[in-house]
Amino acid sequence: MSSPPKLIPVLLWMPLPIQAKDLGNLSTHPFDQDSTSNQFGRYGSPFSPDSLNNQSGTGNPFRPDSPNNLYGKGWRIEGGK
Repeated sequence: MSSPPKLIPVLLWMPLPIQAKDLGNLSTHPFDQDSTSNQFGRYGSPFSPDSLNNQSGTGNPFRPDSPNNLYGKGWRIEGGK
């Protein structure tokens, strides 16, 4: 009596779409060019589309990924020095 063939699970490697975007340094340093507290920098200016201080851009309280949206998913903080 032969045994039934064994199924071998095959895991296919597929690239997953990953969105990673640098959103500056979350700090209170007003002179760091990448700080979210630098009002003249890319990530702190209320006029920059990448700034959480821009209510029409990244900081829009109605965007689901905005840290200013109380019911959204916000941002994940990674890294460190």
